[in-house]
Amino acid sequence: MAQRIFNKEDFTKSNEKEYQLEYDINEIGKGSDLIVERLTEKGDYEIVQAPLRKLNDKIFIIWDTPFDGRILFDL
Repeated sequence: MAQRIFNKEDFTKSNEKEYQLEYDINEIGKGSDLIVERLTEKGDYEIVQAPLRKLNDKIFIIWDTPFDGRILFDL
């Protein structure tokens, strides 16, 4: 599996209650095989069930607060 590391700073505020990461479908696939993991204080990763939204050729990963983590996906 391929991975894409992201930081808190990569999130943009989409409304008053949500933050999002934006990716092109060409970068990470169509979303059916995405695993979103959050980096813990211990330096381990934990899987989170982050909502995904698709619009045109974009995938948005939604969360209530920004966090450091990674996305795992098949190429």
